[in-house]
Amino acid sequence: MALVLADRVKETTTTTGTGTLTLAGAATGFQSFSVIGNGNTTYYAISSSSGTEWEVGIGTYTSSGTTLARTTILASSNSGSAVNLSAGTKDVFVTLPSSKAIATATTVSDTANSSTGYFQLPQGTTAQRPGTPANGMTRINTTTNTLEVYSTYSSAWNTIATFVASPPSVEYLVVAGGGAGGGTSAGGGGAGGFRTSTGLSVTPGTSYTVTVGAGGTAVSAATGGNGSNSVFSSITSTGGGGGGGCSTGQTNPAVRAGANGGSGGGGGGAGTDGSGAGSGGTGTSGQGSNGGTSGTSPAGNVRAGGGGGGASATGANASGNTAGNGGNGTASSISGSSVTYAGGGGGGTRNDFWGGGNTVGTGGTGGGANGAGVATDTAGVGTVNTGGGGGGGSYASSVGTSTGGNGGSGIVIIRYADTYAAATTTTGSPTITVAGGYRVYKWTGSGTITF
Repeated sequence: MALVLADRVKETTTTTGTGTLTLAGAATGFQSFSVIGNGNTTYYAISSSSGTEWEVGIGTYTSSGTTLARTTILASSNSGSAVNLSAGTKDVFVTLPSSKAIATATTVSDTANSSTGYFQLPQGTTAQRPGTPANGMTRINTTTNTLEVYSTYSSAWNTIATFVASPPSVEYLVVAGGGAGGGTSAGGGGAGGFRTSTGLSVTPGTSYTVTVGAGGTAVSAATGGNGSNSVFSSITSTGGGGGGGCSTGQTNPAVRAGANGGSGGGGGGAGTDGSGAGSGGTGTSGQGSNGGTSGTSPAGNVRAGGGGGGASATGANASGNTAGNGGNGTASSISGSSVTYAGGGGGGTRNDFWGGGNTVGTGGTGGGANGAGVATDTAGVGTVNTGGGGGGGSYASSVGTSTGGNGGSGIVIIRYADTYAAATTTTGSPTITVAGGYRVYKWTGSGTITF
């Protein structure tokens, strides 16, 4: 049903009472109400030949029976109610009631508006502002993308609101949790996967989940646990591989092998039967590097672990009783200052080797932890929120085995130009800074963001 107006529509009726009008046909030189269309409404007026009975309202036309229902009475000779029409012929015609005519500024002032549509303000460039502005003039400035009002108090156009768009894309850094070091003369944990780039498209009004991966958990005399993945939008960084493990009498190559991950874990020390080195885990392409292999000894007493892989460098292989260092991570300035992330953990070694000295592996730059051995039986833990790998554990016949260090948790950081609007909502308590021309959001725990 639609409200339809048409020119020169006039019929007669002999209907009496307050009910629906039966139309008797178009007057000479006029159109019939059929041009309104079946089921549509129109503005009508009824007038008796004497002029004492009149009515203006909204009527609904029905083609079957050619009738016009008096749906809404707007004004009448019966104090605004439906007129009880007397006998005789009355004119019925389409008209535009004065209450529905185009309003002036005065008539709309102090008037409630229940419309759910819109009221459009004038808009134009700065150059198109009125030449002689008056107090209270309001407009949208398409040059500055602002809502502005003129004030004679300041003799200037004043900005009420600035319209700012949501960002079309963001720059991101997504680092996964680092792998844990293996237990007992073991390999260092691989760093969490490191991914960073610009131009990742985002959609206004869409909530994006942020997952910050936890570091892997170390296990005594066994391969360290892998780190957990970190995720933002379509970007997933893979958790670092755990370092290979070793224990007295351990000859299982599967236990000695470093695990695959964002970066691979270092291989665990050789078995006591001299059965060979533990292999390093494989890193994920575009995210990290491979882990190093362990040392070997025909006598079975040298069991140094390889270093875990880092974001930018492979973990070093162990040599003799010297454990491998963790691979270095990669620096990023997305947070506003240069920080290195995703360093591999250093390998551990046997700390009571009676045939000579030994050297533990040092962690790679970017949160990688040192391995255990020599003066300590405690492996280092990967630095939190860097994705650093944990250090490999040691072995000493006097104190037994040493568990490797846990991997460091990951981090998710996004940023975009501060000329775009701030995020609508965030959860997970990200650190939010606006500096250097960017809005930066940094999560050290999982959450969400809506642009």
